[in-house]
Amino acid sequence: MSQFRATITNIQTNSSINIVTFKAASFTLQMMSLKLNEKVTLGSEVILGVKASSVAVAKEFHGLLSYSNQLPLQIDKIQDGELLCSIQLRSDDFNLESVITKASKERMCLSESDRVTALIKSSDLYIVEVL
Repeated sequence: MSQFRATITNIQTNSSINIVTFKAASFTLQMMSLKLNEKVTLGSEVILGVKASSVAVAKEFHGLLSYSNQLPLQIDKIQDGELLCSIQLRSDDFNLESVITKASKERMCLSESDRVTALIKSSDLYIVEVL
């Protein structure tokens, strides 16, 4: 699981659905939620989380995609397992982990220092803690 600090910059609510926008390092992220803690308010500092298996990786990505969170990052380290790979992604001020199959890593010819786009669905991002 990856965790990182963020600030809430916007909250949109309609019926019981909330779209929360965050600023984390140099990135803008969005989270979809059905229920929000009363401590979650505009300007709040939070710790966000995402499971590594929920972070997809695209190489040489061009085009439109429904994923709200598309982060241009660089591969810092790849740890190969028998079936899965842990890929450490970074920018100057942001770190994220992705776990993909070893077959996908090989098919995409991923290697350390490659520039990729990390993709996170808004429903896969969650608030770990309100600071």
